[in-house]
Amino acid sequence: MDFSFTAEQTQLRRSIIEFAERELGDAAESDRAARLNRDAWKKCAEFGITGWPVPKAYGGAGLDPVTIAVGLEALGYGCRDNGLVFALNNHLWACTVYLVEHGTEEQKARFLPGLADGSLIGAHALTEPESGSDVLGMKTTAERHGDTYVLRGTKTFISNAPVADVFLTFARTGSEDSPAAGALSAFVVTADLPGFRVSRSWEKAGLRSTEMGQVEFDECRVPAANLLGAEGNGFNLFTSSIDWERSVLFASQIGVMERVLDDCVEHVRRRRQFGKPLGAQQAVRHRIADMKVRLELARLAMYKAAWRKREGHLAPLDAAIAKLAISESHLRSMLDAVQLHGARGYLTEFGVERELRDALAGTIYGGTSEIQRDIVAGLLGVPSS
Repeated sequence: MDFSFTAEQTQLRRSIIEFAERELGDAAESDRAARLNRDAWKKCAEFGITGWPVPKAYGGAGLDPVTIAVGLEALGYGCRDNGLVFALNNHLWACTVYLVEHGTEEQKARFLPGLADGSLIGAHALTEPESGSDVLGMKTTAERHGDTYVLRGTKTFISNAPVADVFLTFARTGSEDSPAAGALSAFVVTADLPGFRVSRSWEKAGLRSTEMGQVEFDECRVPAANLLGAEGNGFNLFTSSIDWERSVLFASQIGVMERVLDDCVEHVRRRRQFGKPLGAQQAVRHRIADMKVRLELARLAMYKAAWRKREGHLAPLDAAIAKLAISESHLRSMLDAVQLHGARGYLTEFGVERELRDALAGTIYGGTSEIQRDIVAGLLGVPSS
């Protein structure tokens, strides 16, 4: 098993870290403003990040999943604005990749160039007020009327919603007595359609520069040409594409974990207590060692899932394991970072507490830790009833 990067991947990693550290601005200000840094988004788009998984024929870079994971890990390391990185990840894995994998040629030609160059921002409209993890319990409906579908319902906690142009949206097209898995369909909904509106924005504890909102479909007429895949095949599209969100999306968190670990090592080497470096204390040394172990194990889980996607396999088990391992390791390591910095870790001035706040949501979005454990158990053959 060869875990080394190619020369091209090594160069990509180096160039992204240099770009991010030089160009991507003040994370503290973005956090305070709770707004997407549009200038930084534009710079990322010009660098090519918004088009990494998009084929070259549609204006993207056509990178393979492992190379994208290398790039996103480097972005997480170099960019301290975790909300900006999360907004980019949502754009890529919750919207763009669905069109890459399932769009018709007409849909790809219409939407992918704008998504690839960052002039369009993507979002994923799945969660509803009464259904999050229970995807099949959604209430939003789509009814066919000639050459349009009329959508009615509400989607909430939608990342990028206040700034997005394109929403990958799921709705119920089957009747009440239809088999649940065959009752859902996917649509490409643009923000300029009549009957569509962002009804509110949500304030969050972390990842504040990823704007979050609620969207309403009030007799929203969506062209039938915007149906993604076949009617009734929405759940299959979701389950085949969620692997991306549960694996490669979390590559950036690997980069964050490494960056914060490097900061902690420097801190415990420089900070002196009781007449010697803080790192000379065994309790401190062990905490640092645990952070490194979590980082390396999480990295291996993520690259295994990315490798399986590159080879063209479905990877529900690997993606669930990667998502669970990375999100929980990230959160635990950020708690350790706060503890290692003491009072400085708790104060907003030093940025460590922001890293903790940004890590909190990782065990929730993309399927909670509990859902990931349930997926793993189910794929191992453990009965659920």
